[in-house]
Amino acid sequence: QWARQTNATQPLTSGLWSGDRWQNSNLQNPLVSVKLEQSDVISFHSYSGPDGLKETIQALRIHHRPLICTEYLAREHGSTFENVLPIFKEEKIHPYNWGFVSGRSQTIHHWRSWKSPTQGEPDIWHHDIYRQDHTPYSENEVIVIRELTNAS
Repeated sequence: QWARQTNATQPLTSGLWSGDRWQNSNLQNPLVSVKLEQSDVISFHSYSGPDGLKETIQALRIHHRPLICTEYLAREHGSTFENVLPIFKEEKIHPYNWGFVSGRSQTIHHWRSWKSPTQGEPDIWHHDIYRQDHTPYSENEVIVIRELTNAS
């Protein structure tokens, strides 16, 4: 109510997160219901692979509002640039990548590292694209990103 009372000129949103897959049964959660009712743009997280992402998009499209994915990329869960960026492009959904350069936030490490810390660079990075020396974690990922965004 407060946000609406300010007569904001920008669209309002409050991010949705519901585990690996979004389902309309999540609407029974009062907080989720309010977020959907009050958001001009639906922002959501998706860390699942292509099938889970497609399910999430289908479930959220019924609200007939623009969609923005504010977090994605969990390589060990099948959420990779190669797997999900083509879906975002086809569905005209703009995704935000949480990590960019490996560093302070340590997002190259999987969430489980919060409970079981790891040392060094993991074989499969969770997030992030580049090392601190500007070399990519995966050359192929950079090629995919450039191709799908028409960047040189």
